[in-house]
Amino acid sequence: MNKSESQLSEISETAEKNTPPAKPRADIPSIVLMAITAVLITIAGIYYKQHPLHILPLYVSLVIGALQAKANRFASLLGGINSILYAIVYLYLGLYASALYAILFSCPVQLVTFVRWNQRKYGSSTVFRKMTAMQRIVVSAAFVASVAAVMLVLNLLKSDYSFIDSLSSLMGILISFLTMFAFIEYTWLMLPNGIIGIILNIATMKAHPQQITYLIFSIYSLICVIRGFFMVLRLYKEQQFEMIRNKATAEANITE
Repeated sequence: MNKSESQLSEISETAEKNTPPAKPRADIPSIVLMAITAVLITIAGIYYKQHPLHILPLYVSLVIGALQAKANRFASLLGGINSILYAIVYLYLGLYASALYAILFSCPVQLVTFVRWNQRKYGSSTVFRKMTAMQRIVVSAAFVASVAAVMLVLNLLKSDYSFIDSLSSLMGILISFLTMFAFIEYTWLMLPNGIIGIILNIATMKAHPQQITYLIFSIYSLICVIRGFFMVLRLYKEQQFEMIRNKATAEANITE
């Protein structure tokens, strides 16, 4: 047996050990977590007499969060549809800028993400990739410049819009595009952004205690983000392993 055949044999044996079961079991922890969160949101909504329309998108977001935790490509499709529901809520609340953002940015970006992920299917997910060192430098520089520009404008306008709000919004936009192109770095940024979301909701609760429904959801969302981080990392390593195996197979066929 030559070196290529030996390498192929070792890789094949490892692949068999790492092969997922044909019939995946129901994700009981996710279902339980989702149910508990839904109950807490409902209780808080009833206690603070919130309009059902105000918290309806949160229930859909619970399902989206569970799908994101599994890096499921259908999370983006459902997210795009849910953006329309959020836009309706924002219009009802008179938050026209937020409604425009949901319709003109969030919805189309998520639908395009679903299309792109669907073109490079990998089970229920997609094929992930890492940014190059140069891409990271360029994106980081552009992000810092964007934050600085926004803060400059806010200072000139003497706006009350806080730095943390601006940072969260810009980070959310960056995450959307990184997700669209299936860069695994999107999961890295979702971790601090999830923490920022919790902080913002806690701060908002001082003046609007009914915001507790969104605080509950943001905690649930962070848990899903953490799970999604490890899931994407596992899928990426699995995909890289398969790429090496395929390359070894090709090399073995050439030497025969």
